[in-house]
Amino acid sequence: MNARVDNPDILSLVIFIDALGWEVLRDRAFMEEELPYRKKLRSVFGFSSACIPSILTGRMPEDHKHWSFFYYDPKNSPFKPLRLLNILPKSVVDRGRVRNAISKVVKKAYGFEGYFQLYNIPFKHAHLFDYCEKTDLFSAGGMNEGPNIFDYLEEAERLYHVSNWRASEEENLNSLRQDIANKRMNFGFLYMAAMDALLHKVGKESPLVDEKLAWYEEKLRQIIAEARENYKDVRLFVCSDHGMATIHTHLDLMSEIESLGLVFGVDYTATYDSTMGRFWFHSEAARVAITKALAGQTSGKILSRDELKKLGCAFEGDQFGELIFLADPGVLILPSHMGTSPITGMHGYHPDDPDSDASLLSNVEPGVEVHGIQDVFFLMRSEAGV
Repeated sequence: MNARVDNPDILSLVIFIDALGWEVLRDRAFMEEELPYRKKLRSVFGFSSACIPSILTGRMPEDHKHWSFFYYDPKNSPFKPLRLLNILPKSVVDRGRVRNAISKVVKKAYGFEGYFQLYNIPFKHAHLFDYCEKTDLFSAGGMNEGPNIFDYLEEAERLYHVSNWRASEEENLNSLRQDIANKRMNFGFLYMAAMDALLHKVGKESPLVDEKLAWYEEKLRQIIAEARENYKDVRLFVCSDHGMATIHTHLDLMSEIESLGLVFGVDYTATYDSTMGRFWFHSEAARVAITKALAGQTSGKILSRDELKKLGCAFEGDQFGELIFLADPGVLILPSHMGTSPITGMHGYHPDDPDSDASLLSNVEPGVEVHGIQDVFFLMRSEAGV
């Protein structure tokens, strides 16, 4: 934080609630009196690892260079030592708690400051991959390419608050309330992540979602009341990065590709995300065989280069995959390198799908045009005066 205040009587707060999609809210009453300005936002193609950087930078993934976590780069892979863990029984190393513990050790050893999780990347293949989010997105200098909102806030010496994304929602709420009480800011960014985990587990139709929204209402009303005790003008914006689709089909894409008789790491390399298969080819035979197999799929499609360009995900050098296969909304690739257990909700589908739409709710009309989640960045710059 820095200590120059242009107008100590104005407070602008951006409340980020992960996965609070337009369709999640569509048939629910949520702070309609407090937040009368409501708008559907088009999301960015990819997971939160792509969406959040776009919110923080105003740019698309191909420009800020954040997308899916793992990408093929055996030359620069930091994970070569992990091959030694392949001698351990899969029944041990593939357990969630074991993976989490190993991930923490690896993160500390390499000094990664961003979100890091090995998920279910096979240890025997880990040396083929590098990782996208090594830096803290929520700090100045945190992007792989270009500035984020915190770079602008620091450069302008604005007094601001940003949540610790590693902390719980209660901890982040309490931290924000303390800075409000002490008038330590004129711009604040509150990070709330629990809705995403809940929607993955129970889906958007569950009454547990209503209970969570009621909890958010209680906490946000408290924030508004306390802010108005200390500031004459309180401007509140609630935004999200994407929504959540309900899973109806499981697709074992991994087994279908393995049945082609090709050798992983020799003929091709792949990462299987929850909604995508991403492939790099080391032989023409592998390219032909895998492309043919995926073209025959009825639960998804191969994305053309032109489509990826339209989505802002045509990366130089095919960093995140020479071929991208995207599952249809509601189809979960299982097992995948992200997990092996069924879940109820998932995101990361095409932005055209209504369940991909994000939300923007506010108590004042936004001072800039906001159509996609990347436009929230320009809204934040406007509110912070940077």
